[in-house]
Amino acid sequence: MNDILQVYTTVPSQEQANDLARRLIEGRHAACVQVLGPLQSTYRWQGQVEQAQEWLLAAKTTAEAYPALEEAIRQSHPYAVPEILAAPVTAGNPAYLAWVRQEVSV
Repeated sequence: MNDILQVYTTVPSQEQANDLARRLIEGRHAACVQVLGPLQSTYRWQGQVEQAQEWLLAAKTTAEAYPALEEAIRQSHPYAVPEILAAPVTAGNPAYLAWVRQEVSV
């Protein structure tokens, strides 16, 4: 079983996305964080259909480091209920996966 995860979260501005990405890398919670956006999100919140422009962060980490990464996101996230989703990486370039493990500390 592979221990690499790709973790997703969204924030409302590019500045917040870049700041969070830097914090996750500096804290060694992730080996790489990609910032994509802007994107348009449509969702239901507190009984209302909402639309918002957001930026998506995709962080590469290990399963062992995930709890600390999630906590780091929660501590600095502007949303009351932040999207934090982790997807297992089931295959990939072995050298890249080894690099992710090397760059993330627990």
